[in-house]
Amino acid sequence: MTTLLKSFTAAALLSTALIAAPLDAQAGGTLRLDEVAVGEIDPGKASDYADSILMFNLYDTLVLPRQGGPGHVPHLAKSWEGSGKTFTFTLRDDVKFQSGNPLTAEDVVFSLDRMKAMGKGLSYLFGNVEIAEAVDDHTVRFNLATPYAPFVASLVRLPIVDKKTVMANLGDGDGEMKDWGEAWLSANTAGTGAYRIRSHNPQEETVMEKNGDYFLGIADAAPDTVRLRYGLEPATVRTVISQGEHDIASQWLPPEVIKALVNDGGQVLSESGTGAFYLKLNTTKPPMDDANCRLALANAFDYDSAIKMIAVTDDMSQGSPSTGAIPVGMFGANPAGQNLSRDMDAAKKHLADCKYDPDDFTLELSWIAEVPIEERFALLMQANFAELGIKSEIKKLPWALFAEQVSKPENTPHVSQLFVNAVTGDPDTLLYGMYHSSAAGTWQSPEYLNDPQVDAALEEGRTAATEEGRAAAYTKLNKRLMEIAPTVYGYDRQSLFAASNRVKAPALSDPSQAFGLDGMGFSFRLMEVEDD
Repeated sequence: MTTLLKSFTAAALLSTALIAAPLDAQAGGTLRLDEVAVGEIDPGKASDYADSILMFNLYDTLVLPRQGGPGHVPHLAKSWEGSGKTFTFTLRDDVKFQSGNPLTAEDVVFSLDRMKAMGKGLSYLFGNVEIAEAVDDHTVRFNLATPYAPFVASLVRLPIVDKKTVMANLGDGDGEMKDWGEAWLSANTAGTGAYRIRSHNPQEETVMEKNGDYFLGIADAAPDTVRLRYGLEPATVRTVISQGEHDIASQWLPPEVIKALVNDGGQVLSESGTGAFYLKLNTTKPPMDDANCRLALANAFDYDSAIKMIAVTDDMSQGSPSTGAIPVGMFGANPAGQNLSRDMDAAKKHLADCKYDPDDFTLELSWIAEVPIEERFALLMQANFAELGIKSEIKKLPWALFAEQVSKPENTPHVSQLFVNAVTGDPDTLLYGMYHSSAAGTWQSPEYLNDPQVDAALEEGRTAATEEGRAAAYTKLNKRLMEIAPTVYGYDRQSLFAASNRVKAPALSDPSQAFGLDGMGFSFRLMEVEDD
């Protein structure tokens, strides 16, 4: 029986350093890329894909996902041990923040306390931590309220901040810690990362440059400067890449634009997803409060057409067929090939059993304005549901407005389209935040699901002492979610990025060097870019 007790030494760290060794190339130039969403540089508030790219370059964490395989390896920590409710980490003694201050256990404790006190971003990952304590300068101990199997995985989302620098820059606020440095860290950084901020305009662009004192060193071929731009239109991205003025497009380009750029001589980088594309149903709003009505929609959806809509070429796509509520490869998932498919006979039967008459309601189908492909899915849904006699209207929502609306169930659309990932690579951080009754009201959980069987399976999945136990819990969860259909599972994700040929990104092109965590493939220190 495989236990979750782990103990890693500095030898494992050497393996990660070897992967980061310099590659044959000229000295690094400027890397130019874009993201749809505005980037957040405060590690206490970071949550989405753009934020992840910034966090993984400006800050470091105690552990990293193992490249090319499962599990985690030491990073700022050189070893750890623990299981159940207690985990102890020994820190490296050769790491300095960009301020020049040495990394200590107090910085780790402060980073956790800050994130929990602010209660923003991904702070919910650490709600189970009762206390973190500095045993000595280079040893930190975490004590949990209850056993939490994915705790080590969660630490990839705890960027470590420089306590002394933050304390010197506290803003207005109540109490001893005032604003915990939130105002200052929204425009500045206090990390150990391989890159430092040169300038940050959250509406336009973040410019970063190499940190020459990075504790692992950075290859000469890695980019000297990185320009991350926000909110570029697909037509603009296509033009600037074609003209040699841009290097990597965001994953949100329509498939035909990616195909056109490849045909123009570009390349495609990819990142295997730890999530999926979801059509989320507001279970509190009639008629979606009736499981039969939800099941009618789930059976009426044309899954095959959805996959064709995201195909770039015959052998390259932005996703793969869904087999159920859990993406293929995760604990509890149905096997590849057991694909969901449209079944209109089942859809009609479920609709007949629904307590609502289709003539009495009109569904609101929303799509995110910054993600144009979602408009096509809205039109597909509208056509599919019309075949059942269900009327619907399509509503375009900017991301900021959508996130605000779904904070209250009465304002949440009947159907919301979302791409959601496991933020630590573990299924707990994909599924708990979507479906546990305590998580309702975030952008991830517009279903507002409240189901005791789902809650029990999720809690078992995060506390089981063995991998076998966790797999059994998620298998039960998968079955229950398919029975009550709070979500239509469109497809499992694969992110594709059109790119110029002046860039090499092994973590986005070589499976043996992939991290298995969304966004970490954009660790700029592991990339090459031709000199300008």
